Amino acid sequence: MPDVREKQREARRKIIRQWAKLPKDKRQSMEGISEFARTAAQQNENAFVRSRRDPYQKIMGWLLPRAHL
Repeated sequence: MPDVREKQREARRKIIRQWAKLPKDKRQSMEGISEFARTAAQQNENAFVRSRRDPYQKIMGWLLPRAHL
């Protein structure tokens, strides 16, 4: 179980770093956020294997507080 949590923690850091590198206009619209979250969920699906929550929803939960809508 700790290994699964560590994978998710690493994925979260990686995704948030990628998010921060995006141009500001892509981070300020729901469409841009949603598109990024879908792509990130697909690219990191192995980190969410045992997660009860949908990876897309989990990533949206990480990104929305950082978005300036």
